[in-house]
Amino acid sequence: MDPYLEARWSDVHQGLITYARDSLQPNLPSDLRARIEERVFVETETEQIRGIVPDLHVAPYQPKQAIHSTLHEAGEVVVAEPMVFLLEDEAVTEGYIEIRERGGGRVVTVIEFLSPANKAGGEGRKHYLQKQREILKSNTNLVEIDLLRSGQRVIAFPEHRIPSRHRGDYLVCVRCAWSERARELYALPLRDRLPAIPVPLRGTDRPILLDLQALMDQCYRNGRYDDIDYAQPPSPPLTAGHAEWADALLKAAGKRP
Repeated sequence: MDPYLEARWSDVHQGLITYARDSLQPNLPSDLRARIEERVFVETETEQIRGIVPDLHVAPYQPKQAIHSTLHEAGEVVVAEPMVFLLEDEAVTEGYIEIRERGGGRVVTVIEFLSPANKAGGEGRKHYLQKQREILKSNTNLVEIDLLRSGQRVIAFPEHRIPSRHRGDYLVCVRCAWSERARELYALPLRDRLPAIPVPLRGTDRPILLDLQALMDQCYRNGRYDDIDYAQPPSPPLTAGHAEWADALLKAAGKRP
């Protein structure tokens, strides 16, 4: 995993969903289909300014009447003139994958690649957790893939139950519909190659594999992220141990002086 990609996650997220759908499709049983679905929610301007949504549009406008103009004439006191802005809430669209029975039948599995909005406070997290609760009460499998170091954990696994040595790792949580309380937790350390994870289908089907490293490599290649400035630290910054490891790796690759 390249931690520098987190700063470009809006673009990476779209690629991961599309390439994952394409990777799963030919390996599914003949009566199942992988489909990209979307949910839409509205982030407030305050949440956008915190950096949850990068495409923030703030436009100044000229009031019809200069409300302070007459005050200047009343005396020598200088009254502050405001800069007036119109703030508009932005609709955010997030994609995810549903594996469902052919012809629009029942949903068998939902696959989520978590986004920064899911892991921050606000409407994005609220809507994600609501959807998560609905799935956990249904007979649908849930695969949550968290490749972000920032934000709060929202996977369907209690954070205090995550082994301490893995709390800083990327994580995948799998909930199989036929085992309501059981969870499969996969730790993905930064320094290791991303693995292939099993995606559950129906109880009578064998799981199919989703190669996360192949997806990330495809995102990097097609997104042309070779313009990343590796001379600067990533955001959020790495821990001391990981920073030393990354520095040596980048220097050996000629990407850092």
